[in-house]
Amino acid sequence: MHELDEHQWHDLLLRLRRFALGLTRHAASADDLVQATVERALSRRSQQRDPEQLRAWLFTIQYRLFLDGKRRERLHARWLAWFGRSEAEHDGPADEPQASVLAQADLRAFARLPSEQRALLLLVSVEGLSYKEAAQALDIPIGTVMSRLSRARAALRDLTEDAPRPPALRRLK
Repeated sequence: MHELDEHQWHDLLLRLRRFALGLTRHAASADDLVQATVERALSRRSQQRDPEQLRAWLFTIQYRLFLDGKRRERLHARWLAWFGRSEAEHDGPADEPQASVLAQADLRAFARLPSEQRALLLLVSVEGLSYKEAAQALDIPIGTVMSRLSRARAALRDLTEDAPRPPALRRLK
C-alpha cells in the first residue's frame, strides 16, 4: 500500500470512521466497518494500483463492505421470519452518547435519506472527494453521481425546510 506517515494514516482512519459512522449511524458498527475495511485493504494491497487513489480505493472497499453487510442483514431477517422469529425479539446495542447528536433535526433528516444519497453527501461534502473519485469509490458513472447528489441535496432541503428546529439551533431575536 502507499507509503503514508503516521499523521496521514491517522487522518485517513478518521475520515474512514466518519464515513462509516454516517453510513451505519452507530459507533460500534462504524468501528467494525473501519476495521473490516483496513483488513480487506491489507489483504488485497496488490490490487491497489495507483497510490494517488488510495483514499478513493479505501472508501470503495468500505462502501462495498457496508452494502454487503446490509444484504446479509436482509437475508438474516428473512431467515428469522421463516423460522417464526422477528427482529423485534433481538435487542440492539444500547444507546451511546452519539445518539444524542442524532436527535437534532438536521441529522434526523440526513438519516432518513437512502444510503446511496447519504454516501454521496458524505464522500463529496464531508470527505471532499471529487465527483470522479466518488464515482470510482461507489463504482457508478460520474453522471449518476451528479444526478444523485442533486437529488440528495434537494431531498435534504425538503426534509429540513419546514422541520421544527431544536431550541439550541433557533435564532435568538
